Amino acid sequence: MNCNCILAGVGGQGVLSIAAIIARAAAEAGFSVRQGEVHGMAQRGGAVLAHLRLSDGTIHSDLVPQGAAHLIISMEILESLRYARWLSPQGALVTAAESLVNIGNYPDPAALRAAAAAFPRSRVVEAAALAKEAGLPRAVNTVMVGAASPFLPVPPETLESTIAGLFAARDPALGEANLRAFRLGRKAAACQ
Repeated sequence: MNCNCILAGVGGQGVLSIAAIIARAAAEAGFSVRQGEVHGMAQRGGAVLAHLRLSDGTIHSDLVPQGAAHLIISMEILESLRYARWLSPQGALVTAAESLVNIGNYPDPAALRAAAAAFPRSRVVEAAALAKEAGLPRAVNTVMVGAASPFLPVPPETLESTIAGLFAARDPALGEANLRAFRLGRKAAACQ
């Protein structure tokens, strides 16, 4: 079993945190994990990309080949489409519905949403609203981990225990809010 993931977004949205959560949970579940990051212009709101590969065998490279991604997880809808050429024909695209208009000629958000929804296995998630509903507006990235979880080989219980361990160590209320965000994201993806 192999699962190749591309994680995309804009600097400051938590792309690398998503990669860390999934990688830690996958390792805990017994998978081999390789992660390659391309940080981009994170401090200036530029594109951020991470490659994440999970396997029950040996992984020979950190980077996902174009056309071989089983999953794209994106924090920003334009970024999901920027890396679509990495997606395999059977792959899933999971993206936050919200646009982060950070350039003057940003494409029409409605057209971007329609393009993302056109992929056969896509989930366009109202992640910001779900994070707010969870009680932690900054937990959009945790919502996206939940939304992507049905497409990951890692058991959801393992993802939950990883999230709880990472956030509850800082503050138990933070751990609970992130668990709510994860569960809301998972539910949203299942309903589409």
